[in-house]
Amino acid sequence: MKPEQVVVCIKSKDVLEVLLKEAGIPYINIDDKGKKMKGMVSLALAVASRTLTLSGLVQKFKPKRLMGSTAELSVLGKLFGIPSFIFFEDDLQFVPSYARIAGPAATYLICPDCCSAWKWEKKRIAYSSYHELAYLHPNHFQADPKRVPEFSTPGTLKFILRFSDLGAYHDEGIAGMTDAIALRIIQRLEKEGKVFITSERPLPPQFEPYRISIPASDIHHAMAYTDLFLGDSQTMTAEAAVLGTPAIRYNDWVGKLGYLENLEHRYSLTYGIPTGAEEKLFSKLEELLSVKDLKIEWQKRREKMLSEKADFSKCISWILECDPKDKESILQIANTKRFQ
Repeated sequence: MKPEQVVVCIKSKDVLEVLLKEAGIPYINIDDKGKKMKGMVSLALAVASRTLTLSGLVQKFKPKRLMGSTAELSVLGKLFGIPSFIFFEDDLQFVPSYARIAGPAATYLICPDCCSAWKWEKKRIAYSSYHELAYLHPNHFQADPKRVPEFSTPGTLKFILRFSDLGAYHDEGIAGMTDAIALRIIQRLEKEGKVFITSERPLPPQFEPYRISIPASDIHHAMAYTDLFLGDSQTMTAEAAVLGTPAIRYNDWVGKLGYLENLEHRYSLTYGIPTGAEEKLFSKLEELLSVKDLKIEWQKRREKMLSEKADFSKCISWILECDPKDKESILQIANTKRFQ
């Protein structure tokens, strides 16, 4: 394996494969079944299959380090004596199946400083940033109005609704936005502007006219110009927040995940409403719709957040350049100013 060579391996999840194709990045899909497999037995079989596939790739390319968010890398690192860097953003106590694989075997557990490594804090390498700032920090992303003219043209308020599948193993028993609540939101927002929907799960026919019709790689440009985001997706809520777009999240994860709690309670860039609190959801919606110059206020809040957070891609680059066994050097990613 050449020193500069990076082998990208993916699991089929959301629009990841589509984004890589649109960006022209070569990759190897180690699990093209993705979320189609349900239940603990299927999960165990999927983990075993991915581990076997990755084992063959490790033996073929002989990497100097294993970096990623899939727990299987930690096991292979231990097996082959290769340092493993496991990146995560969900506090490990809330994803116990994942944690019990990654925690004991990983060399390092890399996460935001507002997240917990549960039983494995001694392996935790914390940075002052979010995953989303690896690609949405202004050092790397500037919204392009020409790519999303339907969103960037002034005069009409734009709203994006996001419906997650909530089908991952750690989402079992987790509820989010129902079609009935979504319909009520749409009816309210249409009085103010234009509604767009992006969805992992199948949409009922009445929602299809609202489906967003842009390339997957343009969604962040659209979100940057959106006046308000609502959904039950963790990642897209965080993406909206770091872009300075007001965001409301409605699901059972509210109050549990450190990075979203940090975005909400330190920077007031997003709001989490737990399921069952439907009237609180609509009260918050009315509150935000009543704010004059809402996006201007959110951009001020975003600037405060950016002044205190690192460019996470620089942290990743630093880890790639460090001796993988030199923990003291790697720990320097906690120096926020150095990586802004």
